Amino acid sequence: MNTVCLFSFISSEAHADTACKNRPLDLVFIIDSSRSVRPEEFEKVKIFLSEMIDTLDVGERTTRVAVMNYASTVKVEFPLRTYFDKASMKEAVSRIQPLSAGTMTGLAIQAAMDEVFTEEMGTRPANFNIPKVVIVVTDGRPQDQVENVAANARTAGIEIYAVGVGRADMQSLRIMASEPLDEHVFYVETYGVIEKLTSKFRETFCAVNTCALGTHDCEQVCVSNGGSYLCDCYEGYTLNPDKRTCSAVDVCAPGRHECDQICVSNNGSYVCECFEGYTLNPDKKTCSAVDMCAPGKHDCEQVCVRDDLFYTCDCYEGYILNPDKKTCSRSTTSSLVTNEEACKCEAIAALQDSVTSRLEALSTKLDEVSQKLQAYQDRQQVV
Repeated sequence: MNTVCLFSFISSEAHADTACKNRPLDLVFIIDSSRSVRPEEFEKVKIFLSEMIDTLDVGERTTRVAVMNYASTVKVEFPLRTYFDKASMKEAVSRIQPLSAGTMTGLAIQAAMDEVFTEEMGTRPANFNIPKVVIVVTDGRPQDQVENVAANARTAGIEIYAVGVGRADMQSLRIMASEPLDEHVFYVETYGVIEKLTSKFRETFCAVNTCALGTHDCEQVCVSNGGSYLCDCYEGYTLNPDKRTCSAVDVCAPGRHECDQICVSNNGSYVCECFEGYTLNPDKKTCSAVDMCAPGKHDCEQVCVRDDLFYTCDCYEGYILNPDKKTCSRSTTSSLVTNEEACKCEAIAALQDSVTSRLEALSTKLDEVSQKLQAYQDRQQVV
């Protein structure tokens, strides 16, 4: 069997069944825009890219597409993570401009490994088992060492298709492409018929859509994967260990929410609440203690005394707290004490007056006795 497929013409009858869906891919187009590619030929390459995009089942969960443009330098026109709809991709393709000068094919493949086939740039993790595919389109001979770079890419699990146009070096195409070569190396005589290759690639990438046939047992979302399928879940749900059914994600589990105090699940999302005695702040996450003695917050008649998250009632001077612990009554004990003290004062004053009068009378009598004694002594001396 020839190792190179010659496509000077492919009839429209070669198109696969329109119901066929391609298996999910992480697909990178690497297109040569060196000086040997005339402007009108480069436009044909862009048409080929657009028609290829039309044949793909493009989407975030299905086939992701990136486009790289190279000559003596390499430019990533858009990585795998940028577009997930055909219209946006085709619009981006229409804006691609040739770089001219040089054909550094090895550099372009290396850049694909370093800058595009990374999870940061949209490549899905290895455990997803999504094929990584490169389609190189060139019309010349590489001006760098492509053999080792292409071998490293294939070892890394990247499947390489090489498309040669017109003056392309067939040996270089064979060196860079994956095995079997008769399924990975293509040649067209001119850019004018390159778009005819779309049907061939469509057949190559086509797979039975098990999800569309309804023969899967996924509870929520079925994702075609080659001739098989994978189950996935709606947002807010997680796939169970049986890989078929889904359970709602506990968004209020520790570390999953930003609530200061209480997290309440709400249809796959959550809202924050606060403990009694606290109120939710405007950020809808944190809580502040409520001032229980603020006007309207308590039912004390006179004085509210805050006690941490609670309060007690008190009364003004001269009042006492009623048994309901809320209202106050004027204190009668205070009045009685005042009257009693007044009475004591009056009694003491009366006693003081009585004692004073008695002392004054006694003093007068003593004066009289003293005078009589003096007179008696005087008479004795005369005798």
